[in-house]
Amino acid sequence: MEKRRYKDPKNKEFEELVISINRVTKVTKGGRNFRFSATVAVGDKKGRVGLGTGKANEIQDAVKKAIQSATKNLIRVPLVEERSIPHEAIGVSGAAKVLIKPAKAGTGIIAGGPVRAVLELAGIKDIVSKSLGSNTQINTARATIEALKLQRSAQEIARLRGKTVEELLG
Repeated sequence: MEKRRYKDPKNKEFEELVISINRVTKVTKGGRNFRFSATVAVGDKKGRVGLGTGKANEIQDAVKKAIQSATKNLIRVPLVEERSIPHEAIGVSGAAKVLIKPAKAGTGIIAGGPVRAVLELAGIKDIVSKSLGSNTQINTARATIEALKLQRSAQEIARLRGKTVEELLG
């Protein structure tokens, strides 16, 4: 994973992190056409995070397209005490599975590669994760986003069940 942080001068609220850059080839009768595919995570470190991909003839253009795609696909993650997630979840994308669990204060982000990038940009400070199945960078990042989408706060669950938060937590 390439640790390149981009700061967009126009869009100061989000921080971007390039997860992967790949060279892709299209073989035609005229020869090979090389392009670049980029995967980027964006987040405001306050509970909003997104993932996007872009493809172009130049790396910079691919990264720009990926950033635009990621800002369009933002999700909100409910945070507990502004540091962790409400409950554990498993996200799946392709053959990649990512398990995320809340952790005690001071644990830090126990995750590697693209999972760490997505969780950092979401603003999560204490979490334990385990990557199961495939280790493809794009699918692992997507599985992390899926696991974060499954998160529900105590207020949401109480509202769905028609109870108060106190009744829910006992």
